[in-house]
Amino acid sequence: MDQITFSEAEYQTKKRKTRREIFLERMDKLIPWKQLEKKVARYYPKGQNGRPPYPLSAMLRVHCMQLFYNLSDPAMEDALYEIESMRQFAGLKLDRLPDETTILKFRHFLEQHGLGKVLFKEVNKHLEKNGLMLREGSIVDATIISASSSTKNSSGKRDPEMHQTRKGNEWQFGMKMHIGVDDTLGLIHSIDTTAANVHDIVPSGKLLHGEERRVFGDAGYLGIQKRGEHKHRKNVSWFIAKRPGSRKTLNADKLKAEKIKASIPSKVEHPFRYIKQVFGYNKVRYRGLSKNTNRLHLLAAFSNLLIGEKYLLA
Repeated sequence: MDQITFSEAEYQTKKRKTRREIFLERMDKLIPWKQLEKKVARYYPKGQNGRPPYPLSAMLRVHCMQLFYNLSDPAMEDALYEIESMRQFAGLKLDRLPDETTILKFRHFLEQHGLGKVLFKEVNKHLEKNGLMLREGSIVDATIISASSSTKNSSGKRDPEMHQTRKGNEWQFGMKMHIGVDDTLGLIHSIDTTAANVHDIVPSGKLLHGEERRVFGDAGYLGIQKRGEHKHRKNVSWFIAKRPGSRKTLNADKLKAEKIKASIPSKVEHPFRYIKQVFGYNKVRYRGLSKNTNRLHLLAAFSNLLIGEKYLLA
């Protein structure tokens, strides 16, 4: 049996739990670790001569914590050295902790094999087994995730995969995250990413799983049913909100129906709130769409677990 350190001894005898500990305990219970590790294990290096690689379970947990708190690779290394609750969550001890290069390489490993999307699908399978992924209706929406417009970098240019767009009276530079969620619980089932200047309706064909009987969207999706990729959906009822200006001509009954129709898509704001406010990802961390998309798939998986938490634990 390993001898515990002074830090571990103090951690075990303290009188109250911090908010970080409570949150990590929640996520530890919610995330189906075994299923996720199984998906990653087939690609994970086994190690040859020299120092053996860190256990997959530990590195996956470190990566998840990095996303929970939106930490850079050096900041994640520092956190492991400083915070006992994070070491406990990852199953690591002070005598052997991954450095920032190891953390970076694991992230690149996930990106290289497109494992963010794979793990997102595995979490959704877990939710579906528990009866939470409902397929009769979908809501589609998009949000802008800003990027730095500065040219003070090694290339002297802005990220070529990010673009600017006008929202209201403001110009924003970055990317868009497009999602499809079920209209009952608001769980994300489909994701696509584009530059910010791409209209919301363009990737809509990638946001529907094909089993919907009804689709909801805001005024940005007007005319969606006329697009070629949706003409085969004969049994779908389209509930797309009218533009604010056109509501003025409606009578009382139609206006009431329009307000009800417009209230349904509000459920799509819950996963956006988790991704942007809880996990702090309202600004991209990497250049290019690919790396950010890989990260967003995992953040969407975590958001789904938190939205479905009360049903999963019940």
